[in-house]
Formats: sequence, C-alpha cells, structure tokens
Amino acid sequence: MNTKDVIYELRTKKGFSQDELAEKVFVTRQAVSRWENGETVPNTETLKLLSKLFNVSINTLLGSPQKLICQCCGMPLEDEIIGRDQDGTLNENYCKWCYADGTYTYSDMDQLIDVCVKHMVNENFTEEQARAYMKQKLPQLDYWKRYEELSDNGEFEAFKQQLIDEINALAIEGMPKVEKLNALVGSYVNLEYRLPSGQKVRFLDDGTTYLGNQLECEFGGDRCFGVLANMDFILVCTYEAQGANPELVLYKKR
Repeated sequence: MNTKDVIYELRTKKGFSQDELAEKVFVTRQAVSRWENGETVPNTETLKLLSKLFNVSINTLLGSPQKLICQCCGMPLEDEIIGRDQDGTLNENYCKWCYADGTYTYSDMDQLIDVCVKHMVNENFTEEQARAYMKQKLPQLDYWKRYEELSDNGEFEAFKQQLIDEINALAIEGMPKVEKLNALVGSYVNLEYRLPSGQKVRFLDDGTTYLGNQLECEFGGDRCFGVLANMDFILVCTYEAQGANPELVLYKKR
C-alpha cells in the first residue's frame, strides 16, 4: 500500500473530511488532497503528527518500506506493540515490553533472555537453541551496543527493587516472595474481576506497560498469584490457567 492509500484509508476510517484532517495537522486541505492523489508526501514533522493522530508508525504511513524489529529484544514490530516516548509518541525502535513511556525496562541482558526464551521454545526450537540464538542476537542490537549511553545509571532498577520491597512487605498468605518484576503490556494481563457488589471491573489500561510477575501458590493447587504494579498502585490477584476465574486479592494505591 502506498502512502496516499494509507492516509486516505486512515482518514476515512476516522470519519474525517480532508478539511478536518488538515486542521488537525496544521496544513491546508489542498495539501491533504495532494497526499491522497500521490502528488506529494507529508514532511517529517507532519508525519509525526499523523503518526500520533492515527496511532500508527511512520513506517506504516510510508507504506511499511522497512521491517522493524525491537532494538532491545529483536521482536518484529507492528503498530500495536511499539513502545512510546514520554509524550506518547510512538518510538519505532522498541516494543512496549522493552520501552514504556520513555523508560527502558531492561538493563540486564541475561534477565531479558530468560524472559524471551520461555516464549520461543516449541517442538522445533529447544530452550538451548533459543538461548544460544538470543545470546548471539542481542549484542547486535542498537540498545545493547549503546547501553552505556542509553542507560539511566540504575534508576529504573532501583524503582523496581522499591516495588519488590513494598509488595513483599504486604506478606500475603500463600504468596512467595517476589524476586523480580518483568514488563507486561496491559492488554495481555487486564483481567476482569467481580466485586462483592456483583459489578465487573478492569483496573488496567490495555495500552500501558506495567511491571509484574506470576507466582505459584505456596499451598499448591491450580491457582497462581499475579502481581502487577506501577508508579500509582500495586495489584495482587489469583487465577487459574490462562487467567481463568480471576479473584482480586489486593488493590493498593501507592
């Protein structure tokens, strides 16, 4: 698909007229018309505005000329899983798991490999093969090449440790101590809980990246503990396989 077709499709899906789109990105209606006729393409700054308005990458707006991969974990990137800068702009270098709201979520390559490997293993790809692949792949990616330049001198790791200490201090019966927290995208962990009133609620934003982990119950059985947290809250729940029958244990404002 060419840029002209992408812009036309995105505009009509949103129900914008050419005049309305022009107003939103500070150009004339004639400029929008020229884009959609294929006579011109938006300049860099306008592409950024269009990207934010339509919630798609600049790569998509240009007809996807590049195959994007996360420069931290190597995952192929599609618009839905691209990380965001602090101002909400899509950052086409990273996925939501590795980069959220302008913050890099991994500073330990081995920890990232541990997280990735368990999602890569299948009948044709053993854990040893997956681990060897990641050990070779990650050092070639831009984030790890420029780690000293891009890292935050341990600030985010200190924040994670503070969260871990707060969670463990809750001393929830049957829940093991939390040893680490991983980046988790809201849409994958946004379970629906039934309150005592009978009302069903979700506490997370599907597009936000949180910190969390899954822990086996110390009492055995088929239920696990799920822990999620960010700057504002700590959430602890239990659930069965694949997140079935979730029950809220604790939701605490920080």
